[in-house]
Amino acid sequence: LSALTLSAHFFEKRKMIMSNILNLKKSIFKQSFSDYIFVIPATLLLFVFLVIPAIMVLAFGFTDFYMLKPEATSFIGIKNYITIFHDELFLKCLWNTTYFVFVLVPIEGVIALGLAILVNKNIIGKTFFRTSYFAPVITSMAVVAILWSVIYNPNNGLINAGLNAFGIPSQMFLRSSSQAMNSIIFMTMWQGVGFQMIIFLAGLNEIPIELYEASAIDGATAIQQFFKITIPGLKNVISFIVIYVTIQAFKLFTQPYIMTNGGPEDSTRTLIYYIYQQGFQYKKVGYASSMSVVYFAIVICVTIVLKLVFIKDE
Repeated sequence: LSALTLSAHFFEKRKMIMSNILNLKKSIFKQSFSDYIFVIPATLLLFVFLVIPAIMVLAFGFTDFYMLKPEATSFIGIKNYITIFHDELFLKCLWNTTYFVFVLVPIEGVIALGLAILVNKNIIGKTFFRTSYFAPVITSMAVVAILWSVIYNPNNGLINAGLNAFGIPSQMFLRSSSQAMNSIIFMTMWQGVGFQMIIFLAGLNEIPIELYEASAIDGATAIQQFFKITIPGLKNVISFIVIYVTIQAFKLFTQPYIMTNGGPEDSTRTLIYYIYQQGFQYKKVGYASSMSVVYFAIVICVTIVLKLVFIKDE
């Protein structure tokens, strides 16, 4: 009788457990189904505007697709890729883009960190300065480019007016092949430094104030605190900013397109601008697609190298 009672109790327990499992599965399925409903629209948009175009670009890179004669498209293998590295203008654009990235990223980062440290102090008008430094970030780059084109005007621009007031002759800026890219770099820093400043400011506020107080008691100077506390405390922020700004800098297009049209003497023509010209102005979609693949590979390689550098440093 005892054995029968235990057996009945066991089967009752098993039935209850199985029922709970089934109810849990139904609940999970319902929850997952509702999640999928919300995810599907974004997934479709991502697939239509990112995945499919990426596959098409990869495929077109092996063809001679000409936009005005799509019916004459034929497979040419890696001919486009061979042509790229014999294209002197492509190599010139690659150098211009690389120069822009490696000059802009470190200088803008250092300026942004300096501004963040300044506005993080308890000074009069702190909110005003934070707003002023960040204001250009919310302004469209197209508007900023037009504004600075006027400022850089060699005849009656604001900067040359100031230089002339101190007896310095007018500069050509955007009309000089030796000054055009540096002028664009300066304008880009002015527009984007506020964003990095805000990120650095958030990172500074996460560093415990006790570390600075303890180091001050031990006799540490402000410089020692900066290199021993501030920089180590901002490592993750610095990693994010360097990688993010590098990727954004490689996408340089709006400034040369509006301000210089890639000139003078192709000194501001960048990879993205050259790809745009080949694909949309000259209608050489196949060649432009192959350059896009090479451009993508370059950006990925640079990003991986930067990530490995920061991981090794940690």
